[in-house]
Amino acid sequence: MFITALGFVLRGDPALYRRLLNSALVEFPVIGDRLRFGELQGNWTVLVVSIAISLWGARGVATAAMTAFNTVWNVPYAQRPGFGPALARSFGLLFTLGLTVIVTGTLSGIGGAGGLGVALRVGALLLSTAINVGLFLLAFRLAIARTIPTRCMVLASVISAVLWQVLLALGTLLVAHQVRHAQELYGIFGVVLGLLAWLQLQAQITVYAMEADVVRARHLWPRSVSPPPLTGADRKAYTGYVEAERRLPPDEQRVAVHFPSEAPGDPSDRTQESGG
Repeated sequence: MFITALGFVLRGDPALYRRLLNSALVEFPVIGDRLRFGELQGNWTVLVVSIAISLWGARGVATAAMTAFNTVWNVPYAQRPGFGPALARSFGLLFTLGLTVIVTGTLSGIGGAGGLGVALRVGALLLSTAINVGLFLLAFRLAIARTIPTRCMVLASVISAVLWQVLLALGTLLVAHQVRHAQELYGIFGVVLGLLAWLQLQAQITVYAMEADVVRARHLWPRSVSPPPLTGADRKAYTGYVEAERRLPPDEQRVAVHFPSEAPGDPSDRTQESGG
């Protein structure tokens, strides 16, 4: 869709078209060159309808990301955005992710280009990382319910931006190792497998970064490796898991979690209540 739209909009400026195309393909090491199918030519009406259908399909990916992040933060269903707000947020999230791809690809391409001074290349990579921190923070703010303060997402934004930059730098080795033989054996199917592997890596590091931020913000450590006994962090985490299933506002539904004592008279024998 990106390549096709560029072909229509920048039909009179092939040089700019190639620069933007190269910046986007930087995000997909090894398989990026295989995605150069060239722009499509055709009717504007067909283009608009095709883009609309593609965006509606991509909205499902954004919705899945929103669900994952809210689940990581144990946001109750009652506090998650409804259909209308969630739809608007999903499109905003798609726009932010697309902007991240273009900015990261462009600056990373400059940073990795030969013939440039070391200072300029390092500066481009640092600028790319700094911009990505802001874009990740915006994406997380759009994806997660307002009950979670923005300051709680800063660490996840920094970790995600840095790891994305590292993954981009090492992506050629990682993806080549995973899908080299698949491409040789399966051709275009190998390209698809490589693309899925790359996107899966990016999604994983983002979710891990968010989980690390949740543990930090809510002090969910130390955890018991093989309970019982349960630590205070265990009880807090398990209570959060149950609270996340609440479907009504706190004044209409209260959630209580009971932890039986592990020994007679154990002070840990108590009920933790949330939602009020």
